[in-house]
Amino acid sequence: MKLFKRENYLKKIRGFYHEDDIIKVITGVRRCGKSSLMATIAEELRESGISQDNIIYIDLDKRGFRNIVTADALEQCIDERGHAEGLKYLFIDEIQNVKDFETVINGYRTDGGWSIFITGSNSYLLSGELVTKLTGRYLEFEMFPLSFSEYENMKVFYGKSVNANAQAELTNYILESGFPRTVLLDDPADKRRYVQGVINEIFEKDIRRRVKIRKKDTFELVRHYVINNFGATTSINNICDSLKKNGLGIGKATVSRYIKALVDAKILYECDRFDMKSKKLLSGEKKYYLADLGFYYAENTDNRINYGPTLENILYVYARSHDCSVSVGRIGKLECDFIIRNKDMNYSYVQVAYTIALSRETEDREYRPLEMIKDNYPKYVMTTDYLLQKRSGIIHANIIDFMREEKEI
Repeated sequence: MKLFKRENYLKKIRGFYHEDDIIKVITGVRRCGKSSLMATIAEELRESGISQDNIIYIDLDKRGFRNIVTADALEQCIDERGHAEGLKYLFIDEIQNVKDFETVINGYRTDGGWSIFITGSNSYLLSGELVTKLTGRYLEFEMFPLSFSEYENMKVFYGKSVNANAQAELTNYILESGFPRTVLLDDPADKRRYVQGVINEIFEKDIRRRVKIRKKDTFELVRHYVINNFGATTSINNICDSLKKNGLGIGKATVSRYIKALVDAKILYECDRFDMKSKKLLSGEKKYYLADLGFYYAENTDNRINYGPTLENILYVYARSHDCSVSVGRIGKLECDFIIRNKDMNYSYVQVAYTIALSRETEDREYRPLEMIKDNYPKYVMTTDYLLQKRSGIIHANIIDFMREEKEI
């Protein structure tokens, strides 16, 4: 099947295709498209004239490679395939399946003549010897599930229908998830079932093997609590108190460990809160956003959408996929949804809401935090409104058009 090109990620990696001293590490939640991205890179190399003999592609999840679980077996597998003259391009998918893979990869990097690309589904990939031995010798390229524009473009690419009503299509995107495989499925129940399968796979392969979870039921309760409260300000204490009210006493250390496991598996992302007056991070309370909204909607039978946190989540992932760092800003008693620093180290401030057209009170609620910020960085109110307001030099943008056009924040 012809591959849909994820240009947002390809353009970040292309400048390093032929570099043999830098390992290209592609990370991201399971099933977000890392394998397809690597296959696309290999395809682009072939199209540019690189011989197939110089491209070694090893998918450690596939039949024929699944028995490669040791460093020696991996090295033997590579050597059996790497006889071509000139620069060789080594692709290894799901490399965390191999114990002590770091030593092997470092050896080929040190030898030279190998441009190395590896993928992994969780933060453990970059928590061991790869970091300590290879600081400055690898680059991480973090992938996310499909953005809204990628979702629409991929549907067109594979001949699937796109709803002409932008807001209806946004609703489809929210409920169906941004996992690429779901685009090829037509039945909403099948899409939901697929995402549930991804959740189970992550638990078995990325969490259970790495974290000692004695009581799966307890872990599931913590997972459901955090996922069901995505976009809400919370803390470990709040979670413990809430669970205690429901008759379940779980220690802070256990809750913290379970949340770390979800973050390491890239299901959750932590968003710190920042006090703009003191210029300090606020300890304790954070917001958690989902790598994909499918983690919420696939496991909840109620399809009513709370657009406030949902749109926040979409914009958070959008900003992260464009190499931005994101925090929540507090200004006195008010809160700015996001302080975003882009790859050029420029800041912007963003408020997100479904609409500000309902009342002047609604409009004021979104504009006031931004009006209190006195520096000259850009300020945005992002909504689904098509009638745009002009007030205090603040940019009122339609979030759907903003994402469709892949604009930089």
